[in-house]
Order: sequence, then structure tokens, then C-alpha cells
Amino acid sequence: MTDIIAGVEVPETPAAAEATDFLRERTNPLIFHHSRRVFLFGSLHARGLGLRPDPELLYISAMFHDAGLSLPFSDTQQRFELDGADHARKFLLDRGFSGSAAEMAWRAIALHSTPGVPGRMEPEVALTHYGVLTDAIGWGLDRLDGDQLGEIVAAHPRGDFKKEFLHAFVEGLKDRPDTTYGTVNADILEHFVPGFRRGSMVRRVLDAPWPR
Repeated sequence: MTDIIAGVEVPETPAAAEATDFLRERTNPLIFHHSRRVFLFGSLHARGLGLRPDPELLYISAMFHDAGLSLPFSDTQQRFELDGADHARKFLLDRGFSGSAAEMAWRAIALHSTPGVPGRMEPEVALTHYGVLTDAIGWGLDRLDGDQLGEIVAAHPRGDFKKEFLHAFVEGLKDRPDTTYGTVNADILEHFVPGFRRGSMVRRVLDAPWPR
């Protein structure tokens, strides 16, 4: 049976189904429901903006975009966005997707929290970003139909999203605080983690090993 939420058809390909299972089994309900809402919101924004993404790639990008918070890709200390992007690229390549498709998803996830850049890139990259912005901070809600919003939240409840979402970031980043340098993630650790002090580009320039 086709899964349609708020007029958006969720891809039924084998890879999309496996991505759904991957997230459901390896992350918590908060991230799972958030990721599905990101796809749905991104798809609705596509219509309003006249964009034509590949639904399967947009879905997989949305499903993996926060995977790195709870599933570091390796022992390497890197931004959680890169962990999620690396998971998605391997997932796609392992299932026979082209290198260009895998790199598209990688960019969508790696850049999903970067202000200003994704909107100038491919539809899948832009719409993953827009979906995240809508669910996290309410960007573009005024352009979406109220009945569609209600249907999405009924299918994928927000619960106490604001509190739990921020807590998920703290838990995912507190043991690798240096990876938040230069990103919006530093805002979260600065607010919630006692003693955390964000890195400063001014300090890095002044402390560089040059005489002047």
C-alpha cells in the first residue's frame, strides 16, 4: 500500500525501505520522526519553489541527515554532519547507486546545517536543508497548508521536540566538542554544557605561529 502523507508519496523503493529500517532500528523515535518530517516538509517546499528533486535521494538524505548524532561513522573526530553523510554515501554505494547520486546525498547531509549555502545548490541539497529548517526553527511554516501540517504531525508526532532535540545534540556532541568549531552546533554546547567555550577565529589568528 502506498504511503501518502499530506499529499506526499513516500518512496517505496528497496533502498528507501532499507533506509527507513536502518533509522528505526539504530536511532531513537525522536530522530526517526524528525527525519521523516524533514522529507515531507522538503517535498512540500519543492512544490512551492518549483523544484524537482529525485524523491528517493531526497528521502535517503533526510533519513540519514542526523544519523551521525548517535552513530559516529568511525573513530575519527569529525562533525556529526559528516558522519551522517559518510553513512549515507556508503549505504548508497553498497546498493549499487552511482557515485554522483551518492555524492549528492553526501552534500545534502554534510551541508544541512550550514546557513546560506545549500539553497544555492541542487534541489536535493536545498530541500534537505529547508526541511530541517522548517522542523527545527519553523522556517517557511507560513507558506504551508495548515491541514497538511496537521497530517504530518499526526503521522510523525513532535512530542516535546524542542527540549528533546536539543538534548540529543548535547549527548551527541559533548564528547567531541572541538568538532563544533565554526558551526551552529557550538551554540547548543555553549548554552547547555558548563565550562564549554566556543572556539574563536579571532583567537586562532592571534595565536597563529607568526610573528605578526
